[in-house]
Amino acid sequence: MRTTITINDTLFRALKMRAVESDESVSKLVEDAVKYQILEDLEDIEDAKARENEPSYSFDDLVARFKAEGLI
Repeated sequence: MRTTITINDTLFRALKMRAVESDESVSKLVEDAVKYQILEDLEDIEDAKARENEPSYSFDDLVARFKAEGLI
């Protein structure tokens, strides 16, 4: 599928340089980056689901405990 995206000029120049260095197209590099991000998100979701039954702790309680123990 063909689409149009807007990319910061500096980032696009870096992307073009990377494409030349790796002998790949800009489109391929962008597609790979999007795939990588989606796969990483899916892994995060799976990890969160696997841990949803674990007990949770308040950040404020943790900070208070660290202070009481002289850790911070």
